Amino acid sequence: MVEMKNKTPIKVAFPHMGNVYIAWSAALKKLGVEPFIPPHTSKKTLEVAAKYSPESICLPYKMVLGNFLQAIEKGADYVAMISSPGICRLGEYGQSIRNVLKDLGYEEKYTELQLYDGFKGMYSFLTELSGVKNPVLLAKAINIAVRKVFVLDRIENLFSYYRAREVVVGTAERHYNRALSLIIEANNTKELKTFEKEAIAEIKKTEIDKNRDVLTVDITGEIFLVQEPFSNQNIEKELGRMGVQTRRSLTVSGFIKDAIIPKAFKKGETHLERAYRMARPYLMRDIGGDALESVSDVAYANERGVDGIIHVSPFTCMPEIMSQNIFPTMRENCEIPILTLILDEQTGRAGYITRLEAFVDLMRRRKMYKKKQQEAAV
Repeated sequence: MVEMKNKTPIKVAFPHMGNVYIAWSAALKKLGVEPFIPPHTSKKTLEVAAKYSPESICLPYKMVLGNFLQAIEKGADYVAMISSPGICRLGEYGQSIRNVLKDLGYEEKYTELQLYDGFKGMYSFLTELSGVKNPVLLAKAINIAVRKVFVLDRIENLFSYYRAREVVVGTAERHYNRALSLIIEANNTKELKTFEKEAIAEIKKTEIDKNRDVLTVDITGEIFLVQEPFSNQNIEKELGRMGVQTRRSLTVSGFIKDAIIPKAFKKGETHLERAYRMARPYLMRDIGGDALESVSDVAYANERGVDGIIHVSPFTCMPEIMSQNIFPTMRENCEIPILTLILDEQTGRAGYITRLEAFVDLMRRRKMYKKKQQEAAV
């Protein structure tokens, strides 16, 4: 159990992955643990992490380690991480990070949650972290965290709709940031429901052009890169500026539905269940990471008539390399355009933006061509 010194609330930091820190903070506050928000991931984060990272390790590891080192240097008592079994280097993050922290003199500052241990695993993790054994209080902490995750994903989807259609660039983001501040302030489910309505109303204040010809794009790949804007070079913001509405195929709420929520409370097909069903013609089993989901997401986007799909993955990520090699075979049944982007700390922004612009141009020309074909057939 993590001990409190002189009954002062311990400060616990989690790595940044999109807005998931908002949900974790809500759970920790319920249990009397002070959430410590590390500085948002930046170039400095990468520079700090690169000094102590294995040369060929993937970008998410470096981001997580950098967040932890910055958090500890700024006063965090503990850093907390998720871990996973299976065919992915995520399962090795924990021991490697422990070794780095030990070498730097930061012993006993690391704790982790085992992925896919479900509700029971999260319950045990929070008990160990906080020392709280009151089941009602622990259930409330998990409940507010889970509910905030789902609300955040709904808010982000709405934000994407308005950003692609905004009349004045940047207006939707300003309203979105105000909406986020409302969700952060919610301390219980009743407040969360009220503030979600206010957050939606805030985003809808954005002046939009409803007649704009907007493209729709799904983003899939390794979940950390899909979620973390600094890691993916703010891909959603850049696409929104080009008039593209984005949808994240891999979300934290989707993961929670698969791994945390008990089966009796799940409604409809989960992302993982759909992945096994739709990837089957191309990939028969899980090969680690998010490869199975990535393959199925291409088929799912094609089925829905989405204009394109972008696959983002870290350099040297073997599961995602495998999925990329399956994409050409999928073209026999899936006509959707696919853009694969492999990212690391050396990725140049100018070339990255050029590739996005070219892909958007391709989708627009393809959409116009299909529209002319349909008109000619009438």
